[in-house]
Amino acid sequence: MMPRDVDPRLLRGFVAVAEELHFTRAAARLYVAQQALSRDVRRLEEALGTTLFVRTTRAVEPTPDGERLLPLARRVLAAHEAVAAAFAAPRPLLVDLNTDGPSTARTVLERARELAPDCELMARWESGLTHAAAEVAAGRLDVSFGYADGLDPARRSRIAHRPVRYEPLAVLLPEGHPLAGRATVPLDALAGETVYAGAGNPRTLEWTGLARELFAGRGILMAPPAPVAIGKDEFGRVMAKTGNPVLVTVDFVDMPGSVKRPLVDPVPLSPLSMVWRKGFSHPGLEALHRAVADLGAARGWLDVPPASWRPAALTGAPGGG
Repeated sequence: MMPRDVDPRLLRGFVAVAEELHFTRAAARLYVAQQALSRDVRRLEEALGTTLFVRTTRAVEPTPDGERLLPLARRVLAAHEAVAAAFAAPRPLLVDLNTDGPSTARTVLERARELAPDCELMARWESGLTHAAAEVAAGRLDVSFGYADGLDPARRSRIAHRPVRYEPLAVLLPEGHPLAGRATVPLDALAGETVYAGAGNPRTLEWTGLARELFAGRGILMAPPAPVAIGKDEFGRVMAKTGNPVLVTVDFVDMPGSVKRPLVDPVPLSPLSMVWRKGFSHPGLEALHRAVADLGAARGWLDVPPASWRPAALTGAPGGG
């Protein structure tokens, strides 16, 4: 009686032996041990209830049933390979970089593309992890980057996240600002300044929350909401119009009419994580994990420099450290 299911591996071994007429050569072709191949052929013969080969010390020849099976086995394997090919290439992975300028996230994406050249990793720019995390949880995005520990607990519970880097912060100053001539800007020098950190933007609540914690007790004021600007040109135009310094990371894109100065004493660090949907898997996501590991180890992204500040969510104490 014909079995309901035949393992394609058994058929693949049979075809190799039928074409090579030699178990040793067939095993080498399939990169398996000869004993394993012989065992598979016997299993197929038992399943079909017939003898497929006549074996002698010098030759291997198909029996009439073996000759009858060969074209059928080839068609089955061709169909099996067609199914595998149809689903082998995963859909593009949608990766939110938050901004279309230079960033740690872009560096990770570029490295992942090198590691997985056959995967399509498509960049998106959603501006703000609060918004992007909801898109990830809903399946409209696959991966994003940002301050995951700054998300509200309900939103954070729907995603998985991995630390990527402690990003040093900087301040973007109008060229004529009194602090623009310094190479670095001590945090205390911002006392009395009104600094923009996305207040009023519902997409960037985690960033505004980090800034509010950093500014607390230092006399730094939070700039009021400004129109949400999309793209470098619009952002630069709106910020020039308000004239307020802007809290950014050290990798933030250079803006016309502004200078970027690292913050020091202490060096404030923004914890950047990669986030993805819980239970989600994709070869591109695996490449991103490898990129994070490689770059983090090579560049010391998770090293904490002395005299630095991190938010209380990571240190367990107000004021960071």
